[in-house]
Amino acid sequence: MQPIQGRIPTRLALFHGMGSIAYGVKDNGFSTFLLLYYNQVLGMSAQLVSLALMLALVIDGIIDPIIGYLSDRTHTRWGRRLPWLYIAAIPLGISWYLMWSETTQPTFWGLVGLAVAVRALVSCCEVPSVALVPELTRDYDERTRLMRFRFLFGWGGGLFVMFLAYDVFLAKGLLDAEGYRAYGLTGAFLITGAVLISAIAQHRIASGYPPRHRSKFSLATAFSELRESFSHRAFVILLLGGGLAYTSQGITFSISNYLYLFIWQFTPQDLGLFPFVLFASVVTTFLLLPHLHKRWGKRDTAVFAAVTGAAFWTSPFLLHAADMWPQVGTPQSTWPLFTLFFLSNVFNVSAMISASSMVADVVEASEERTGRRSEGAFFAGNMFMTKCATGLGIFTTGQLLAFAEMPEKARPGQVPEAVLDTLSLTYAMAVAIFAVCVALVLRRFPITRADHEARLAALAAARANPDAEGMHP
Repeated sequence: MQPIQGRIPTRLALFHGMGSIAYGVKDNGFSTFLLLYYNQVLGMSAQLVSLALMLALVIDGIIDPIIGYLSDRTHTRWGRRLPWLYIAAIPLGISWYLMWSETTQPTFWGLVGLAVAVRALVSCCEVPSVALVPELTRDYDERTRLMRFRFLFGWGGGLFVMFLAYDVFLAKGLLDAEGYRAYGLTGAFLITGAVLISAIAQHRIASGYPPRHRSKFSLATAFSELRESFSHRAFVILLLGGGLAYTSQGITFSISNYLYLFIWQFTPQDLGLFPFVLFASVVTTFLLLPHLHKRWGKRDTAVFAAVTGAAFWTSPFLLHAADMWPQVGTPQSTWPLFTLFFLSNVFNVSAMISASSMVADVVEASEERTGRRSEGAFFAGNMFMTKCATGLGIFTTGQLLAFAEMPEKARPGQVPEAVLDTLSLTYAMAVAIFAVCVALVLRRFPITRADHEARLAALAAARANPDAEGMHP
């Protein structure tokens, strides 16, 4: 396929973004409900569950670069990416349902196996889908626009099932096992439908034989090329900065229900309203981010947003621990929380979208050096980082809960205040430290708008004159 010149049609951007619903549903379930479900409902220890999920993430993350590499080398009349989406969608939906249909405490390795299956199948959908971004357009801003749609749909899908969980499936309480089964079944249909609809809608644009049929797959060649791609300085910076950011996000997502139930004592009505607050923040980011990028560019926006988002998020926890926050469980506490969490999420999502769009710009920087376009490999490497970091975050949450001596099968209002204060302070400190480190790392990212546009011009000249000295074909 040839990249689209100028503005991407809105219809195409919408359907492309729809593909990320599967990732959003998966991410919300794993990060928000899975630890609570297996710990508080099925009775596994928090440390054992977090260890199983971290191990599953690492195992699956090792698979991701191979999926990306194979996606880059797929040669069919349906293109490089679409066959993966068509094949993986239904098995993913089935695996997702099985994850939430447990009624008795599973074995450690049973949980690891289910988690690996779900995450590997999500990779088979997400990696080829997001790898279409640098293929569809090489424009600096249009790539961000596609990423904005991906994040909008990803967050929207995750928050939609979160809303259904809080207001419908788990309306009787977050410890209702039958509610989780309904949650899993609904998510399975949503995941499968979103992936297939997105693929079908993009078929006319993305299908067709790739321009070159690459050599036969070799494991040695695969690791050699992956190593060469992943050693690019700009990509290493993104991996490190993203690893820190997603570890922090993994902690926040996996600990969130503990925070909402035990520290802030949200009512069922509060929990039902909260997804709308978060979705409103994502819509605000969707509208605001182009203006931030136009003024500061992707890198500086990500740096500023990472620190600002953490400041808004951690402030109520610090004030609560210092006995300077209104009585929890009251409107005087809940509405200021919603406001601060709204502002925090606007900046946090801005940082995530900016960094994800920066990955697409590494593709041409690598092509200039290696002569290869490795969209799938780079986004698979980014997903590998995301999974490992999220797993580390979930594992860290288990340790934070153990350090604070959080009791199993606890009930809101019955946890000692000293336990909650310890949990608040250690969690807030972790988030703040990670945010500062993310900003310090990302500010070293070397690709600006001017760099990218100059590189595109140089690559275009090289293609027009492949015999020029020092130019790759």
